[in-house]
Amino acid sequence: MENLISLVNKIQRACTALGDHGEESALPTLWDSLPAIAVVGGQSSGKSSVLESVVGKDFLPRGAGIVTRRPLVLQLHRIDEGREYAEFMHLPRKKFTDFAAVRKEISDETDRETGRTKQISTVPIHLSIYSPNVVNLTLVDLPGLTKVAVDGQPEGIVQDIENMVRSYIEKPNCIILAISPANQDLATSDAIKISREVDPKGERTFGVLTKIDLMDKGTDAVDILEGKSYKLQFPWIGVVNRSQADINKSVDMIAARRREREYFQTSPEYQHLAQRMGSEHLGKMLSKHLEQVIKSRIPGLQSLINKTISDLESELSRLGKPVATDAGGKLYMIMEICRSFDQIFKERLDGIRPGGDKIYLVFDNQLPAALKRLQFDKHLSIDNVRKLICEADGYQPHLIAPEQGYRRLIESTLTTIRGPAEAAVDAVHAILKELVQKSISETMELKQYPTLRAEVSNAAIESLERMREESRKATLQLVDMECCYLTVEFFRKLPQDVEKGGNPTHSIFDRYNDSYLRRIGSNVLSYVNMVCASLRNSIPKSVVYCQVREAKRSLLDYFFAELGKKETKQLSSLLDEDPAVMQRRTSLAKRLELYRSAQAEIDAVAWAAK
Repeated sequence: MENLISLVNKIQRACTALGDHGEESALPTLWDSLPAIAVVGGQSSGKSSVLESVVGKDFLPRGAGIVTRRPLVLQLHRIDEGREYAEFMHLPRKKFTDFAAVRKEISDETDRETGRTKQISTVPIHLSIYSPNVVNLTLVDLPGLTKVAVDGQPEGIVQDIENMVRSYIEKPNCIILAISPANQDLATSDAIKISREVDPKGERTFGVLTKIDLMDKGTDAVDILEGKSYKLQFPWIGVVNRSQADINKSVDMIAARRREREYFQTSPEYQHLAQRMGSEHLGKMLSKHLEQVIKSRIPGLQSLINKTISDLESELSRLGKPVATDAGGKLYMIMEICRSFDQIFKERLDGIRPGGDKIYLVFDNQLPAALKRLQFDKHLSIDNVRKLICEADGYQPHLIAPEQGYRRLIESTLTTIRGPAEAAVDAVHAILKELVQKSISETMELKQYPTLRAEVSNAAIESLERMREESRKATLQLVDMECCYLTVEFFRKLPQDVEKGGNPTHSIFDRYNDSYLRRIGSNVLSYVNMVCASLRNSIPKSVVYCQVREAKRSLLDYFFAELGKKETKQLSSLLDEDPAVMQRRTSLAKRLELYRSAQAEIDAVAWAAK
C-alpha cells in the first residue's frame, strides 16, 4: 500500500516538471485527477506549526504577514534508517541535511518566481523529506487566508489567495485539512468557512484544532473535538504545537511531540480523546486515508490515462506529418493539403457542412426584397409618364401610339433592376469568401503551415474576385437584354386605343389626358412585372453558374498551375511551420510521455494491490 503514495508523489513531480499545476490549460492535466491533501488555514492559525509537527523538523519560513506565497508540495518518505535529508525538485541531486537551509531555499525560490515583492504565484515548490520519523504522506501547503492586505501588498492579494486556495480544494479529489485555532470562535474560522463552501457535507474535510493549550481558563474544546459544535464526517483532531518561546529556543521537535502526548493524556478534559489527538496521530491517519483514497481512484485514473493517451496520439497524428525533403514530395504534400481544403469547401456548398444555405437565402429573401423596394409604381407615376412620353415625341405629336415613349418608360424602369442584380452577385461573393475562410480554419494541415495557409487564402479570394466579375457581367447582361428587346406579343394583346392618344391641336404639354397616361403607366407596369418575375428566376441561375459552380470546379486551378513552376526552395518556404504548432507538438509529446509513464506505473501498482 505504501507504494500508492510513492506513485502519486512520482506523478506529481513529473506533472510539475511539465508545467502541469492543475491550472486552466489547453492541454490535458493529470494533476487534477490525483488525490492530494491541501492544508488550509488563516494567517496565524498554526498551519506552519502543524506541518512541522507532522514532519518533526523546523523547515518552514516564518515571519509577519504573508510568508507562504507559493504552494508547497510536501512529499514525506519514510525510510528505515539513515540520516534525515530533504530534496527540492528544482535542485535535483542536492541533498539538504540542514533544515535551516531548507527554510532559506523555500524563501529564495519563492523570490525567484515572484521577485522580492509580496506577490503570490501559483507555481508550486516541490520538497521531498526522507526520514525515519515520518509516514508516507503528501501535503500541499497553501498561502494563509487573510482579510486585509498589509506591508505594501497589492489590494487584490486577498482575493488572489482565496482564488488559489479554491482552485485546489474545490476539486473532488482534494482532501481538505482545515486548520482552526481553538482560542478563536470557530464561526470566524477562515478554513472552516471556505471548506464548508466547497464541501458542505464535510465528506472530504479533516478538521484540525490548534492552540488548545492557549484557551481561556474555564473553557475547553471538547464539544468541537467530539463533533458536537461542528460535525464533519471524520473526527476532529486536536494538536498542541510549540509556543513561540519554544520556537525561539529551538526546542527539539521530538521532545515537543512527547509533551503534546503528555498534555492530552494528563488533561482531565481530553483524557478520553487522547488516543486520537496529536500531530503523530494526525500524520498516521492522513497517510492511511490518502492510501485508501488513492486505491479507490486507481480504476478511474487508469480509464482517464488510457483515454487521454488515445486523444494525445490522435492530435499528434493530425499535427505531425513530417515534411518531405525533395521537391516532388513537397509538391505532393502541398497538393494533398489543398485538396483537403477544397473538399471541405465543397462540403460546405453542398450542405454536408453548414454555410451553403446562406446562398439560397440571397435568392429567396434578399433578391425579392430588393426588387420589391424598387417600387415600379412610383417610377410610373402619372407625372413621370407624361414627362417621358412628351420628351419621346419631341415636337411631333404621335399619330397612333407613343411607341418611343413606351420604350423609354420600359427601359428606364428595367434599368433599376441592375442594382438588385449586382447586389445579389456581391452577396454571394461575400458568402463564398466567408466559406473559404471557415474551410481554411477547418483544414488542420493548414494550421501547421502559416505561409501556405496565407497563399491558399489569397489564391482562393483572387479566384472568387475573377468569378464575381464574370458573374457581374453575365447577370447585368440579362437585365440589358430585357431592356434592348421588348416582347411585342405582350403589347399586341393589350386593348387598342381608339382615340389615338390625344388632341394634336393642343399645346405639347396637353397632348395626353390623365386617363390615357394612367393606361400607359398600367401597361408598362404589367410588362415590367412580367420581366421582373422572369429575372428573379434567371439572375440566380447566372450567379450560380458563374460563381458557385465555378468555385466548386476550379477554385485553386490557377494556384495549382503556378505551383508547378516553383522550385524546391520556394516550395519549402510554403511549408514553414507555425512556431505555436511546433510548440504544441512538443508539449503534446512530453505530455504523452508523462501519461505513458504514469500508465505503466499505475498498472504495476494496481496489479500488486490486487
